[in-house]
Amino acid sequence: MAKDKAKDDKPAKAATKRILLVDDDAEIVDAMRYALEARGFQIFIARDGNQGLAMAEREDPDLVILDMMMPKRSGFLVLEKLRRTRPVPVRVVMITANEGSRHKAYAEMLGVDDYLRKPFAMDKLIETVQRLLA
Repeated sequence: MAKDKAKDDKPAKAATKRILLVDDDAEIVDAMRYALEARGFQIFIARDGNQGLAMAEREDPDLVILDMMMPKRSGFLVLEKLRRTRPVPVRVVMITANEGSRHKAYAEMLGVDDYLRKPFAMDKLIETVQRLLA
């Protein structure tokens, strides 16, 4: 009986959704991490686009929350590379303080799953994440 119990526990752990946060703003990253971890998500953090790509490859997240403007490689370039190199597309939410509609249109053309303008309500982010990972 004990062996069956251990087997039953494993799928629950495997079901923990993994989210990669790629943003150079420490305050925003900390707020997102706190809100998402409180809902049971496993969080990985990258502070620039290059680090984000490396972590996406290594950690194979279920979802990437990606800032548009970052050092070393923009969110657009990260999104382009993620879309070109992954056999199964990862879900991506792009976040930005940029008001321009051209940027949103370009992100959508690249296949972003959702797009949030900063500042956004944390409830809105949680709702978006839960919808995309359902």
